[in-house]
Amino acid sequence: MSTTAEARRDPRRGRTRRALMDAALELVAQKESFSSLSLRLVARKAGVVPTAFYRHFPDMDALGLALVDESFRTLRQVMRDVRSTREPLPDLLQASVDAYMRHVLEQAPHFHFVAKERFSGTPPIRSAIRQEVRLFTSELATDLSRFPLLAKVSAEDLQMMAALLVNNMSAITEQILELPDQHPDEAAYLQRITVKQLRLILLGASAWRSRPR
Repeated sequence: MSTTAEARRDPRRGRTRRALMDAALELVAQKESFSSLSLRLVARKAGVVPTAFYRHFPDMDALGLALVDESFRTLRQVMRDVRSTREPLPDLLQASVDAYMRHVLEQAPHFHFVAKERFSGTPPIRSAIRQEVRLFTSELATDLSRFPLLAKVSAEDLQMMAALLVNNMSAITEQILELPDQHPDEAAYLQRITVKQLRLILLGASAWRSRPR
């Protein structure tokens, strides 16, 4: 039986699982690294006994993998919703940046977690994040192929271009997370610069000619 099905049958089980995940995210946001967290610390933060942890996760890596899945699943859905509008490319870039920045700020604990664990987490968590980034990049490459200006670009080169866009947004994410509260001008500036950077990448992409392998 899946964890989701179990949670539906017993709402308390779902609440405890959520409390454990939220506790881990909160601890990471407080400058902890996930790999330094102990099961007991997370359980205490969640307000449950350590034995309750094992009813939801076999170990801390399993908890971390659940957080990775949740982080990217929600992000992919947000960006899919934006790209499904089929707007002209300039408008789509603006809408994508708007939605991305809003999502990062709304889900800041998840993005802090991914940013910290992407390079310093345990091997299973690092591997899961890499796989999620590859999946996100592949979905973006598929969407890029639908634009006429990139119609003649090879699948391999589209993947490369998508990776450039994703890498750029990964760097921008750190700046979004560091935006000071009550300073909308700084957020607007970062938003404007990000759109320009993406346009510059796609301008170069539009002039790219794929060569036969």
